[in-house]
Amino acid sequence: MVGFGRKTRLLRRVFPVIALASLAIPCARAAEHITLANGFDLICDHRVADGSRVRLYMDDSNFVEVDAAEITESEHFDLPAIASAVPGSAAPQPMQESKLSDAELHELLAKPSAAHNLDVDLLASVVKQESGGQVRAISRTGAQGLMQLMPGTAAGLGVNDAFAPGQNVSGGTAYLDSLLKRYHDNLALALAAYNAGPGAVDRWHGIPPYRETRAYVARVIHEFNRRIAARGKTSAVNLASAVTPNR
Repeated sequence: MVGFGRKTRLLRRVFPVIALASLAIPCARAAEHITLANGFDLICDHRVADGSRVRLYMDDSNFVEVDAAEITESEHFDLPAIASAVPGSAAPQPMQESKLSDAELHELLAKPSAAHNLDVDLLASVVKQESGGQVRAISRTGAQGLMQLMPGTAAGLGVNDAFAPGQNVSGGTAYLDSLLKRYHDNLALALAAYNAGPGAVDRWHGIPPYRETRAYVARVIHEFNRRIAARGKTSAVNLASAVTPNR
């Protein structure tokens, strides 16, 4: 895997989230937390050894291949299922069918990603968990749009129409960036605050003991790692194609 400046730091602190989440969340399936010698953390569904090389699978098809010696720590845990526990929280429901494709979402997120120096796949992972890419998703508590902004939060961010995709992701990205700065680039705490509010994170001095929040943090980080792995695999395929002579 390659470094991304600030973005690299966002890939590192996964373990504390998973360790906490596994204490109190109903489990969907087993997974493994892997720490590599270069400091990166990965959440993989399973691994396959081939001599001195190991493939760490994010899902059935996406994997990262490393030397076995690069794995410094591993711990099995259960990837949490989505569960509601934050008081008053509810899964967002689409007001009408208006779902962005992956390509459309990536294009939409490119500008706020660059503006705030945040990895576009991190933002896409948040959008997937928040709304599933539904432009007009709205929860029973009133959170709106792709990144599920509450009206008060949206107004404070200068978002006049939370259902306008560009405004929503710009505001949501700015809010996530402010939380990352507040918690000194600790992605786990920033995501917990995005889900449950910074007041809850500050009150509990860490990730709140809400099942839905802990599941949310773990699932966003898992999806982010999966996307990073897929991106690395695509780059490797492109590189191999470039250096292979035509026959």
